[in-house]
Amino acid sequence: MSAEENVRLWLAHLSGEFSHHDVEESLATMIEDATVCHVPTGSGGTGKRELRRYYRDEFIPSIPDDWTHTLTNRLVTESGIAEEARLRFHHTRQMDWFLPGIPATGKLIEIDIVIFVEFRNGLMAAERIYWDQAAVLKQIGTKSGE
Repeated sequence: MSAEENVRLWLAHLSGEFSHHDVEESLATMIEDATVCHVPTGSGGTGKRELRRYYRDEFIPSIPDDWTHTLTNRLVTESGIAEEARLRFHHTRQMDWFLPGIPATGKLIEIDIVIFVEFRNGLMAAERIYWDQAAVLKQIGTKSGE
């Protein structure tokens, strides 16, 4: 796939997750054995069956209403995307993929993330997301982040 096609597919994936909250729309952009890993917490999954459950039961329902994802840098090739972005939202829902076991605090969270997306056979094959978990814990005022 061309770099432009990869960006279109990635944006369709994000639209399924964050705009339409549609699990199947997001999964349609991925190969059968795709992997997703939120590296700081180890959450995610491998394969569409596992990712369907993950997106449906954990990830998509926990996205706060005021979630904003502001792109700051994107590097694109025919095989992948590396993206830097700024996230901003209030922690109004329990987000076990992001803050395992921590109930909603209502606190504002602003962090930078880095995402690596790999493509294979015209679809997404892997997505790895990195952020500074210590900075998140500090913003919500946990003992480990103070």
